[in-house]
Amino acid sequence: MAVTELVPNGAEDGSKEKTKAKKRYLKAKKERRKKRKSTTSAPTAAKSRDVTADVDVGSSASSEKDNVEEVVVEVTPPVKEKKAKKEKKRDADGERPRKRRKVQEGDAVNEAPVEIPSSPVASPSRHSSPEPDAANVAATVDDTMDLDALNTPAPEESALPSFPQPTQPAAPSRIELASQGLDTALAQARIIDPTLTSAISLESQDDSSGLSLKTRTRLKELGITELFAVQTTLLPLLLPLDPLKRSLYLPYDPPSDICVSAPTGSGKTLAYVLPIVETLSARVVTRLRALIVLPTRDLVAQVRETLEEVGKGRGLKIGTATGQHSFAHEQSQLIADKSPGLLGGSSKVDILICTPGRLIDHLNGTSNFSLQHLRYLVIDEADRLLAQSFQDWLVRVLAATRPPPEPTTASSPVETDGLPYPDALAPAHTHLLPTISTDIDEPKASSCQKLLFSATLMSDPAKLRALDLRDPQYVILQSAGAGAEASGGVLDVVMEKFSMPSTLSEHMLVCDAARKPLMLFWLVLQHDVRGALVFTKSAESTARLVRLFEFFEAARAVGGKPLVARAYSSDLGAAERKATLEAFKNREIDLLVASDLISRGIDIAHVAHVVSYDVPVDMRKYVHRVGRTARAGRKGDAWTLVEEQEARYFKEMLRGAGRTEAVARVRVSDKQLEPFTGFYTDALQKLREAYAREKAD
Repeated sequence: MAVTELVPNGAEDGSKEKTKAKKRYLKAKKERRKKRKSTTSAPTAAKSRDVTADVDVGSSASSEKDNVEEVVVEVTPPVKEKKAKKEKKRDADGERPRKRRKVQEGDAVNEAPVEIPSSPVASPSRHSSPEPDAANVAATVDDTMDLDALNTPAPEESALPSFPQPTQPAAPSRIELASQGLDTALAQARIIDPTLTSAISLESQDDSSGLSLKTRTRLKELGITELFAVQTTLLPLLLPLDPLKRSLYLPYDPPSDICVSAPTGSGKTLAYVLPIVETLSARVVTRLRALIVLPTRDLVAQVRETLEEVGKGRGLKIGTATGQHSFAHEQSQLIADKSPGLLGGSSKVDILICTPGRLIDHLNGTSNFSLQHLRYLVIDEADRLLAQSFQDWLVRVLAATRPPPEPTTASSPVETDGLPYPDALAPAHTHLLPTISTDIDEPKASSCQKLLFSATLMSDPAKLRALDLRDPQYVILQSAGAGAEASGGVLDVVMEKFSMPSTLSEHMLVCDAARKPLMLFWLVLQHDVRGALVFTKSAESTARLVRLFEFFEAARAVGGKPLVARAYSSDLGAAERKATLEAFKNREIDLLVASDLISRGIDIAHVAHVVSYDVPVDMRKYVHRVGRTARAGRKGDAWTLVEEQEARYFKEMLRGAGRTEAVARVRVSDKQLEPFTGFYTDALQKLREAYAREKAD
């Protein structure tokens, strides 16, 4: 018996309608694609009449793989009639009203009714619902929509705020870094032209320099007819016209401290010797009133010689303390009264010239050695001395010049007859005596005036602050051209752009390390270098170079007079160094080969050439080396032998100091060295043999 399957009439009709709807949909889809192609080919003709909308269409058939279909609706009057017919048909069939959605085309926003066709494989519960035809998929344009609204731009969607890309801040310039922490007084320093001079006149009783007629007469006898720039500037500051300000003690109005930065050979020594001699000549009782601290013994001897020459006939007593003599001998030369308990101290000298190490020894171990009466504290070559931390000498010296805050329990000794012993204290130290204090007593300060001199005055604010300067005044000797730069003369000094004498000519020779001695011999003979200082990096290299030069001259000057070269280094004793230096001053020595021991302060008038056989380690050493020539307005040449591997470093050093263009490069060919090559080879062989014999012994 056959089983008849009953199918509802509505379901059968629905499947037929769905098949027809699918055909209509596919037909409409083809038409839409054709319209899209025609719209793309002629955009200008349909720009004001076409509206494009994207419609999401769900498809289950193999041909309906696109999830989104773009529907092109042509807005024409027939569309309105078709829309009215479709609405009537929808009302007759009882269909629900279609949903409206927003469709965007470019910047236009329209509302269009959209209906998504059902999938062919739908759930059974939806088979009974009528299938939408293909025409219903098209977007409907509202009759009341204004077509001008299609061209109205839509508001842009809100986006995240835009931030600039992070950038690295620009590094501060060297000028800005140098000006940070700069002392206000240093920023207001006096810039002095090195060409400034003033003549010494004997006609008037009173001179603008502040020097007495007796001092000016003595300068004339020494052959000094004019004062250099640093002397012309400092003498009015150190020797004011008011006689009260020249007093030995100024407890209520202490003088200002002065710092001077000037090139070597500019006359700094005479700039502080003249005020010391002029002021201390009025003293009655011998007290230690001037202390001059220097870095080397040779410089101590030179400054003492200057003081003795200028102060001749003034009765001033000058002493030295360098460690060259025994400690007991120096004590006997410095202290007059060794009685215990003297609050004011005792002294046999008015002026003491010393090195810092020996000064500390006397502060620690010499009784009655006192600095309370100091009127002048001179620190020459200040940059080098302040870099030395030996026993904290600077702190100890400054503390010795200041009065202690509390009185001590010591009392002055008394004679056997009961009378008080004559003990003299400086005005700032009188509170140590058992006196009665009152409310009107004014505080008293030390009368010591600190004077700092250097060709390379340091710019470290911490070191300047350690000096405990009182109302300091800074004087910088610099040419007008350098001072006229945008950075200013003060910052040039802070940034170590040192000033050189205008009469100095600088040269550099780049060569191979193996041929550097040969280059030196060529330079000496070719440029007629006589009375020259040759600087090396160590005492050992000094001795080796002198021996090589002697062998070279013995081979070259056969039958003639060879050039004389001598070593001057710390390996020599004090007496031998003094004899060598005197022979060089008397022009008995042609070349003085020295280490950096002599590169500071030594003044030898006839030095016309300075040769740096070894490149200086920094710009400060270079300045002090070349400063041995072109002194006091005389002409001079500075030569630097640079090995090939050192050329870049040396040029960078010069560039940092602003001296690149000032140093001329001298090129020497092999042909120029050829006449001396044979002598140099023989000298090297003899030097090897000499060292071999010494090693065998």
